[in-house]
Amino acid sequence: MSEKIPYKIYLEESEMPDSWYNVRADMKNKPAPLLNPGTHQPMTAEELEAVFCKELVAQELDNENRFIPIPQEIRDFYKMYRPSPLVRAYCLEEKLQTPAKIYYKFEGNNTSGSHKLNSAIAQAYYAKNQGLKGVTTETGAGQWGTALAMACGYLGLDCKVFMVKVSYEQKPFRREVMRTYGASVTPSPSDTTEVGRKILAEFPDTTGSLGCAISEAVEVAVSNPGYRYVLGSVLNQVLLHQSIIGLETKAALDKYGIKPDMIIGCAGGGSNLGGLISPFMGAKLRGEADYRIIAVEPASCPSFTRGVYAYDFCDTGMVCPLAKMYTLGSGFIPAPNHAGGLRYHGMSPILSQLYDDGLMEAVAVPQTSVFEAAEQFARVEGILPAPESSHAIKVAIDEAMKCKETGEEKTIVFGLTGTGYFDMVAYEKFHDGKMDDYIPTDEELQKYFATLPKMD
Repeated sequence: MSEKIPYKIYLEESEMPDSWYNVRADMKNKPAPLLNPGTHQPMTAEELEAVFCKELVAQELDNENRFIPIPQEIRDFYKMYRPSPLVRAYCLEEKLQTPAKIYYKFEGNNTSGSHKLNSAIAQAYYAKNQGLKGVTTETGAGQWGTALAMACGYLGLDCKVFMVKVSYEQKPFRREVMRTYGASVTPSPSDTTEVGRKILAEFPDTTGSLGCAISEAVEVAVSNPGYRYVLGSVLNQVLLHQSIIGLETKAALDKYGIKPDMIIGCAGGGSNLGGLISPFMGAKLRGEADYRIIAVEPASCPSFTRGVYAYDFCDTGMVCPLAKMYTLGSGFIPAPNHAGGLRYHGMSPILSQLYDDGLMEAVAVPQTSVFEAAEQFARVEGILPAPESSHAIKVAIDEAMKCKETGEEKTIVFGLTGTGYFDMVAYEKFHDGKMDDYIPTDEELQKYFATLPKMD
């Protein structure tokens, strides 16, 4: 074991970033603009402000400013759980007998259990500053809903959460944490909204999707004065807030003169992956360094690896703006796998553009192999990982084993986005042999591709 590199690399409070990094400023090809679903023209700030908070709209549309200062109140909140540790996985390296050096950025050391709090407190802060009563949102596995409930409880805002029905049923304890922080939680699709009733009428037995839940949350936000909608992934503003993950990671690595060869993150809508890779991608875009960047998604919801790059609705109800992204079609209802936070039909416009430009890779993995990797990691590193994070663990282990075969001493960094202590139903099904590896057929996907909006 190296005497120089500790197990956990912590930054001092004084070394915490004071600004978020906006990777769009360094992108030669900017992400395509959001379009009005009716006119197919770029959404104006005024149009977006009917749904989102004013300051968040400004961040959403900012393609020029490389750094955006973090308000002091948000920095003070961050100090409750940040800086988060960058951990050298010595035990995993030893178990694998690999020459690779493996590091993971651990974002699970807060009550919400994941990285989602980084953006939740920012969005709640701007809503509070705008004088709003509350916010609405959707959540899949529940990490985002839990984080937003926590942030709203702290700031005294009302919080209405629409939780994907299958996750609402699979993860009752996550639901109760949200309620503990004062949020109302409704399984989606529900009969409480017009769009929910429409979806239920057409698909009465549906297990729901993030796209369904987004539609309901947006409807409630725009029909209730004093409310705005906030989103936990996909949007530019969310990746901006999550850049604190990558900024801390890079600062910790730089502190010990470590340069990673590859950076790996799980990918659903793109929040944690985008946050982790942002400063590294920035260096790559500016020609200062090169890294291999790998997005890992579930084989049951393969937006990058089997989707199409096109304008599509962000939601199943088709009430949200159109985003150009890698998508499976807004009507795609993913299999009820146990990585709920990755069950989204599309991918961040920023990450989609970077992927389309060949600046990053993507791989899809089946869920039983993901849980095998999760269990292996838990037994040697002592942390029970979230199913979402375990996708990154799976590929990190695969890459480390390739190093074992070739004898290459590569440095691997991956994002451990959260803990899996509320995901025990998933682990139970894995241990009982009741977990399957559903993968959509090409014919199924073509059915949804055919419903993509017809653009002029």
